[in-house]
Amino acid sequence: MNSSNAFLSPNHTLDTSGLFCPEPVMMLHNKIRDVTQGDVIEIWATDPATTRDIPKFCAFLGHELLLQDERDGKYYYLLQKQGDGE
Repeated sequence: MNSSNAFLSPNHTLDTSGLFCPEPVMMLHNKIRDVTQGDVIEIWATDPATTRDIPKFCAFLGHELLLQDERDGKYYYLLQKQGDGE
């Protein structure tokens, strides 16, 4: 995670609050297909499994996880789409 990129403004928001594994990652996979390379997606989740699943999703598909945080009882992520990986 590159902390200097953590302050990029998101181009898209994905709220997966209330959903449980595997739904948040499935929704992220669908969203990433619809955005342009370089776009930043902000993701909100309540499922603690996302703390494992979203970083693995990024590593596997080559996207950059800019920020992973917990805010007000929710999990917050900033992800930047890299290349054509879906």
